[in-house]
Amino acid sequence: MRALVIWHDAAASPGLLGDRLEARGFELARFVVVEDVSRPVYRGDFPDPLDHDLVLAMGAPWSVYDTATIGSWIGTELELLRRAHANGVPVMGVCFGGQALAAALGGRVERAPRIQLGWFPVHPTREGAVGPGPWAEWHSDRFLAPPGSRLEAEDDLCQQAFTIGRSLGVQFHPEMTPTHVEQWLELGGAQAERELARAGTTPERLMTETRANLARATRNASDLVDWFLDSVAFPGFGHEVVASPAGPP
Repeated sequence: MRALVIWHDAAASPGLLGDRLEARGFELARFVVVEDVSRPVYRGDFPDPLDHDLVLAMGAPWSVYDTATIGSWIGTELELLRRAHANGVPVMGVCFGGQALAAALGGRVERAPRIQLGWFPVHPTREGAVGPGPWAEWHSDRFLAPPGSRLEAEDDLCQQAFTIGRSLGVQFHPEMTPTHVEQWLELGGAQAERELARAGTTPERLMTETRANLARATRNASDLVDWFLDSVAFPGFGHEVVASPAGPP
């Protein structure tokens, strides 16, 4: 089983999600869109999602709608996500990736009323699906789920998770570890410091909270991946080996 993991930048590791996918038998195929975040324009080809059994689209420091900054590659990615979804290849989108999935399938992405940065609970809409967290958040935008989707979690700021067909979009960062915090602070530089200040926190506090939440976050991420695989992406195949939508693994 192969999962295409879209790293929008070199620090967009799948972290805890990747660990659980590998434990469930997936080989992770890494595709990095932007190597240098100071030059976020990419003009090459994207992989064919139909060569994979699952697509995992990770976060990014940009806005899906900011084509003046990131150029036309976002349109190519949206088409990749639409193609995967339309052909039965499950997609999991995380933060920017979740926003991209929403936009690809007819939803919207907009500026949120305020930044959300730190560890927060969410409100699940049904038992046994997306857990209440707390989940790591780091975003200034939010998605409006596409028509025909099911809202799985929300809070007072935004929709936090939706499912549509065999795909899942989440606004939070279930993958996050202390290593992510270190890398995102380093890459973000002064802008990251300003974002933390706007959110009323500090790098030291965010790191302390992330370390304190790591054990619980690991369990939460594993539960999320298991639910996604067993109930959304490949329902009916059980906990052992999932089957490829395009044929045998």
